Amino acid sequence: MAIVESIASTGPRRRLRARSPVTQEPIGEFDCATAEDVRLAVERARKAQGPWAEASFEERAAPMWRLLERVVARQDEIIEAVIAETGKARTEAIGMEVFAPCDAIAHYAKRAKQFLADEKRRPHGILGFTKKLRIVYRPLGVVGLITPWNGPVALSVNPAVQALMAGNAVVHKPSEVTPFSALLVQEMFEEAGLPDGLYQVVQGDGETGAALVEAGVDKVSFTGSVATGRKVGEACGRNLVPCTLELGGKDAMIVCADADLDRAAAGAVNGACMNTGHYCCGTERIYVVASVYDAFLEKTLARVRALRQSDQGETDVGAVFWDKQLEVMQAHVDDAEAKGARVLLGGRRNPELQGLYFEPTVVVGVSHDMDLMTRETFGPILAVQKVADEEEAIALANDSEYGLNGNVWTRDVEKGFRIAARIQTGGVCVNDMAITYGIAEAPFGGVKASGLGQVNGRSGIRGYCHAMPITADRKGTGEIQGGYPYTRKSEDGLQKFIRFYFGTRLGRWLS
Repeated sequence: MAIVESIASTGPRRRLRARSPVTQEPIGEFDCATAEDVRLAVERARKAQGPWAEASFEERAAPMWRLLERVVARQDEIIEAVIAETGKARTEAIGMEVFAPCDAIAHYAKRAKQFLADEKRRPHGILGFTKKLRIVYRPLGVVGLITPWNGPVALSVNPAVQALMAGNAVVHKPSEVTPFSALLVQEMFEEAGLPDGLYQVVQGDGETGAALVEAGVDKVSFTGSVATGRKVGEACGRNLVPCTLELGGKDAMIVCADADLDRAAAGAVNGACMNTGHYCCGTERIYVVASVYDAFLEKTLARVRALRQSDQGETDVGAVFWDKQLEVMQAHVDDAEAKGARVLLGGRRNPELQGLYFEPTVVVGVSHDMDLMTRETFGPILAVQKVADEEEAIALANDSEYGLNGNVWTRDVEKGFRIAARIQTGGVCVNDMAITYGIAEAPFGGVKASGLGQVNGRSGIRGYCHAMPITADRKGTGEIQGGYPYTRKSEDGLQKFIRFYFGTRLGRWLS
């Protein structure tokens, strides 16, 4: 992320300046929204949401298709803005911040009607003969969206489009270190003709985010650190507001003895170094069965040596997005070395480059008494541990407070599925890395300290709704069955029915 610093303000709002992680030169300034600014934004959103909730899915989809056209037309601007704020490699900026948002917009504009259509369900047993049941998906109202710095466009557009297509309004607080990408997203929503007030950006830091959580929103969708996520969850619990929390990860990679080692090595390098390692599904712990450890390590080192890191022209591994993250990465490597680990490649800030660049790093001889294997590092670091067999690898993979994603590498895909199902995490990839979030049909979310709830797909967009059951009597005439007056005769009849319905084979079959 950019380097963010407070500067003098002439008005009532705190003012921040962002610097590029590539050049460390200023890229812009902005004011932090106050609690009153946030309250007014939520008020405007609530007024706009009422008519939007009654709009048809086709009417909601129309500005989304226009938004898609704007993203395609302005993709060069998006790429430039993201690189200026984050320093990520251009290829990653295109794939993550242009292609992925386009895919999300098209997916939900096309399928929201199907995902949120009223459902007729037949009640079970005897009630099926007398009652009708319909599930109607009603929007919650105003969604408070708080997004991180590692995917400033993708992680804004994807949840926003889901919430909007579900009939909600959105008030969005982006990360203070990637503020200008969010303004570009807001511009494109406006150009797409989204009604005023339905999507608003409130800039600021943690204080502004806290104000949004307390501003009377009807749901909070948060992506960020575990520490902040806990605070958001506590506030939502106190306010009885639903939330989804997509938090940190410490993803484990298991390399089986029968793995395709070339593919596994490629997956390890991409999994650890993509987006400068700044993504919650980054591969942070690699467990390799002893019989293939040396061969895997040799192939992995060769691939890491071939990575290019540059602030000019083509590059494979970009800058560290945030100066504070650079400190975390260095501290984890230093702690591992102090406890006996060996750094085979990298392990330091790149001395050849002016910006915030950390060299792609390979560390071996690691163990679970090191921060590098237990705390989220969020950097281009491959920490490789030799294990006796797959059972030890599974045990170590589960020895973590995190549980967001993971990956297993084996030529036997069915065995890969079996191992994956034993890992205590939100999702697992077999012979692939970090693809789960990119598959819209896959519900995405963590267990343990990695989060609460799931996003994406049918269940994700339904999470922006209240599933309202509506029941009706099939006849709707005559006396209410089981109603007043209560009599001994009716009580005896009910007990007799219970003995038949639940106490005989025929009755249980009918139920």
